[in-house]
Amino acid sequence: MEKFLQMAFRENPKSYDLLKQNSYYFKNLNRGVVDYKKFVSEMKVKYKERATDKLESIMDNMELVSSILNVLK
Repeated sequence: MEKFLQMAFRENPKSYDLLKQNSYYFKNLNRGVVDYKKFVSEMKVKYKERATDKLESIMDNMELVSSILNVLK
C-alpha cells in the first residue's frame, strides 16, 4: 500500500477501524479497484457522517423533544 494511504488511515481513526474490520479493503485498495475517496465516502455512509444523516438526526431529536413536551402538557 502506498505511504500516502497508510498515513491517511493512521490520521483518521474511524477509517483505520473500518479498514481493520473489513480486511477486503486492503485487497481492493492495493489492486486499485477502490480509491481512497470512494473508501472515505463508504465510511461516511457506514458511520452516518454525511450532511443528510446529521440533519436527519437533528430532526429526530427535535421530534423527540416536541413529543416529550406534548406529553408534559
